[in-house]
Amino acid sequence: MAAGGTRGRGALSYGFVAAYAALALAFGVLPALYALWLAFTTGAGGFAGLDNFTRVLGDFRFGPAVAHVALYLAIWLAALVVLVSFLAVVVHAVRVRWLSRTLRLVFYLPGAVAGASSVLLWLFVLDPTASPVSGLLRLFGFHSFVQVIVPGNLPAIFAIIAFWTGAGGWVVIMYGALNTIGAEVIEAARIDGANAVQIAWHVQLPLLRKWISYMGIMSLAAGTQLFVEPQLLSQASNAVVPNDYSLNQLAYQYAFQHNDFNGAAAISLLLLVVALALSAVFVVRGGLFGTD
Repeated sequence: MAAGGTRGRGALSYGFVAAYAALALAFGVLPALYALWLAFTTGAGGFAGLDNFTRVLGDFRFGPAVAHVALYLAIWLAALVVLVSFLAVVVHAVRVRWLSRTLRLVFYLPGAVAGASSVLLWLFVLDPTASPVSGLLRLFGFHSFVQVIVPGNLPAIFAIIAFWTGAGGWVVIMYGALNTIGAEVIEAARIDGANAVQIAWHVQLPLLRKWISYMGIMSLAAGTQLFVEPQLLSQASNAVVPNDYSLNQLAYQYAFQHNDFNGAAAISLLLLVVALALSAVFVVRGGLFGTD
């Protein structure tokens, strides 16, 4: 019976892997290969070489879109690495069980309101005439919605929205990672005279390096796909926010406004290459696949 149970669990495991592989092939690998083919061909299907890439790189909208996404990613990733690590260590240090659980729930809940619904919620938060924090907005000199969402403020605004929706889940994950650190390691540091801050800086954070690297890779992959937030703000603000603010929006414009799917594929491929290169930096610097 034990052998039968083992075979059953093995078959179930293969079933899960097969289902994931099929979905990854259908919605990940095949679309990527199709985009690769489009990027190097013309609308008629002939070989275009690097013409599509040359055209999109020469577009006056491409440079600003790159700058917008890069600045947004820099703010967001820095906030994630610093604040998520800090919050996870603080929550882990709380010894009152109900309080620790409550804090984790509070951090996690905003992640349940994601995507377009989250942006719609923030449309009210960012409007000084309707916002629950209107006093704070006016303190910073913002008296209208248009003043808040001027393009220069958008990288920080999008980083705040992304942090609000995504940071809580990572705090919970980091909290779980901290629980894997042996109690004897922490106790040894205390015996050596380390206080709570020194333990966090010299023991806990170094042991979280791989998890921080993993968080950076996943957040980078999500951040480069910036689309919903600027698209909804563009519609809500009557184009105060341009509809080609991000690279994904620009690719959307190429595909559905100019009927140039080849140019859109070239933009997506450039975005993929850059994202993979930056992810490789996280992998190497974070020692993600190294053995301790």
